[in-house]
Order: sequence, then C-alpha cells, then structure tokens
Amino acid sequence: MNRTAALAIDERPTGFERGPSVAIRDITATIHTVSIDIPLLDGKVAGYGREEQKEFVFCEVHTDHGVSGFGLTGHFLARSVVEALQRHILPLVDGMDPRDTEALHHRVWWKLNPRAMTGVISSALSCVDIACWDIAGKLAGRSVAELLGGARRRVPAYVTFGFPQYDREQLAEAARMHVAMGFTALKLVVGVDPKGWREDAKRVRAVRDAVGDDIDLMIDANYLFNPIDAKMLCRAIEDANITWFEEPLHQNDARALADLRAHSRIPLAAGQMEGHRWRLRELVDRQAVDILQPNVCFCGGYTEAAKAGHLAQAFNMPIANGGGWPLFNMHTMAGLMNGWIVEWHLGMVQVGERLFTDAPAPRDGVIEIPQRPGLGLTLDRAALRDTLVKD
Repeated sequence: MNRTAALAIDERPTGFERGPSVAIRDITATIHTVSIDIPLLDGKVAGYGREEQKEFVFCEVHTDHGVSGFGLTGHFLARSVVEALQRHILPLVDGMDPRDTEALHHRVWWKLNPRAMTGVISSALSCVDIACWDIAGKLAGRSVAELLGGARRRVPAYVTFGFPQYDREQLAEAARMHVAMGFTALKLVVGVDPKGWREDAKRVRAVRDAVGDDIDLMIDANYLFNPIDAKMLCRAIEDANITWFEEPLHQNDARALADLRAHSRIPLAAGQMEGHRWRLRELVDRQAVDILQPNVCFCGGYTEAAKAGHLAQAFNMPIANGGGWPLFNMHTMAGLMNGWIVEWHLGMVQVGERLFTDAPAPRDGVIEIPQRPGLGLTLDRAALRDTLVKD
C-alpha cells in the first residue's frame, strides 16, 4: 500500500463505525403455479402467458440478522433450479454477507460455472442475487432502484396484451381497451400463428388501425422465426411504425440479427433470456440490436444486469425490460440512467398481484417505484402456500 492510501485510511473521521455484520444462513426455494384471466376470453388460462409457462421458482434468502429477501425466476427447468439453489449454491454462500454481491458471484462462477454456461445456473443465481439486493435495500433503508443509482423514481410501462389466443377482431378490441386505460405503448406476440408471417402482418395492421399512429407498437417473436420469414414480415410491416421487433430469430443468433438489422428500418431488441454479460456483449459487439434487454430474473440478477446496462451506456444504447416480471425489472429501469421502459406483461402482472399485497400498478402508463426499502414488496404468505406445486 502506498503512503497516500495509508494516510487516507488513517485519517478517516473519528467515530467511524462499521455496520452490523450479516450472514446468509439458509435459502428456501419452491415451485409455484397460477391461472390467469385474459381480457375478452372466457375462463382462466393455466400458467401466466404461453402454453409452457405454467410454473415459476420463488426463493428466499435468510440471514442471521433476522432480515430476509426474496427472488424469482421463470419456468425453465424449475426443479433443477430448486436443486441448484439448495444443494449447490447454499453451501457456497452460507456465511457470506448478502451485500457482498461481487464476492458472491465470484464464488458461484468459479466453483459452479467456470465455463460460463447459461440456463439453470443463471436462473438460480438470479434468484439469489435479487434476494440479496432486497436484503441490502432493507438494511440500508433504500429501494433497490436507489442502490442501483437512483436515476429516476418513475418509469413508463408498455402492456404486453396481444396473446395468440385472440383472433384479429379481439386483438384490435383489446388494443383499444388498453389505450383507454392510459397505456401509450403496446406489444403483441408474433411467430406462433399456423398461417405464418402473413397472418402476423395482418394482425399488426389490425392493431395499428385500431389505435392510430400515436401509440408505440412492439412485436415479439420469442426466438421463433428463421431469418427469411423475419425479413418477409419486416418488409410487410415496415411502414407500420413499429417501435421494436423483439427477439425475432432462432437462438438469438447475433450474426443473423445483425444482418436483419442491416436490411430493415425496424429497430431490433433482444437479450431477455441471456444468462450473463458475455452473451449480452455479443449482441452489442455484433451491432445486432438497437435496444438491449437484460432481465434480472434470468441474467444473474441486478449485479449482472447493471453490468449489461453500463455496457449499453458505453455504446449509447437504451435498455428495456423484455421477458416480463416487471415488479423486479422496474428497479433496473429506474436505477440506471439508460433505463427506458418496463414490460407490463398481463400474465406475470397477475402473478405479482397474487403474491404481493402492495404490488404497484401503472397510472396513465407510468409506474411509480415504491419508496419502501429493498424491492418494496410485501409477500402474501397465504398466497405463496396456495400456489405451491406439491410434488
């Protein structure tokens, strides 16, 4: 240590006291399921969106300080995520301070994932990291958004309303309904209709005609198009003023995305299911996207999402929420200066409303970030028990 650094330490103000030590002592992880209502359709739909989205993983990190935090991830290999959390990650982080998120990530990466795989390990790490930031916020008396940088206290929201179960007329009616509720940005699913991209083009036109030119309109293919069909759809709707085309191509192929971006005026967005910063970096490095979409429930939590957000800042790119779970991702959008907009995914919103007694909701298309510590959410323990998958 050089003399200047030593003097800086020695000359700290007298009376400086280190805060109380806090240590992780347990992680509980469970699988849950819900049924949701889709406007204009009769009866509940199993799961919270697409057909396979029936389950999610909820975890809680407990400390010896009496403060706990919770996190969540989606349906992908849910049982393996629970196993990873309880059998593999807990023994590594037991006794660590949950506020030392860099140390926690370092230990998990080098002990469990030195080859930087994605999937189960990224989802499990996301759960733990979100819970640790929740704990840190509660200990500091600040929201996670404030801990991330506190760029703003309110963020715009777009509603993902365009479920594939709708026919064209229902789709247009649902779009008008959400605009009447105050939303100025809408997203619909493409890439799943058996009639192919031509039907998708007609559905996009139906929504644009229904809501007019002053509403932002996004489309999301969830990785389902091959490059040719994606180009054909872009050509057919290029004059429909699309705000972004989300994850249009199989496997988020960065090379093919860059080619599509070079041949269309429609902005591209991707990254919501990428499990770490290196996959997200590839999208930026290849100039494959206009908007980067790190999702804290899949990318490794707030610790990793902040790195992706700062990477995007260096390239003058915005980040936006894709992949849903707005009650968690709103903190990233509010915390970082290039945070843009939150996805108000109707299915995942209903999960949040079921689990938390004080889940915020947009007013006139804008969400106020709760000024309560941590995530700012109060868990309904009865609802958690009622949604538990017992197997």
